[in-house]
Amino acid sequence: MEHRLTTPCTREALAALRAGDTVLLSGAIYTARDAAHKRMMECLDKGEPLPFPLEGSAVYYVGPTPEQPGQVIGSAGPTTSGRMDPYSPRLIALGQRVMIGKGARDKAVKEALQKEGGVYLAALGGAGALMAACVKELEVIAWPDLGCEAVRRLAVEDMPLTVVLDPAGGDLYESGPAAYLAAR
Repeated sequence: MEHRLTTPCTREALAALRAGDTVLLSGAIYTARDAAHKRMMECLDKGEPLPFPLEGSAVYYVGPTPEQPGQVIGSAGPTTSGRMDPYSPRLIALGQRVMIGKGARDKAVKEALQKEGGVYLAALGGAGALMAACVKELEVIAWPDLGCEAVRRLAVEDMPLTVVLDPAGGDLYESGPAAYLAAR
């Protein structure tokens, strides 16, 4: 099934999503990788505000390449999401609803998403140009010293994504192979 979503995302908007569904995501999303997540945790530990509102937010695990003349962003393919697993349950509990990346997530992340009604969406690995084509605006909003890992606000339109972990506990990385084997 295909769904159109616009950020910020509510629990209600995400409730119908199931592992394997396609999502066309539009609105503001934020980029953050390992170094940015570490700094976000430091901010939270100090009681300082984060560089973007977490409630209903979508975070894309990407470190884009520099843009060429006439481009908004360079190649913007996903990075491996598991590196953010130590930080994700805390952010989900504080209102983050959507994570975008590639690869499996740990049990704590799955449980947090199910408890809080969030989703984990996969972007096509190796298709950084396709992901970049969906970006209409880009603004570095925090930690420019991190280079490609700085936090950016991206305005995206119809970014094609696949639901991997859904609010009901579905996991495409488990159900997909099982369905394939059952059909053989």
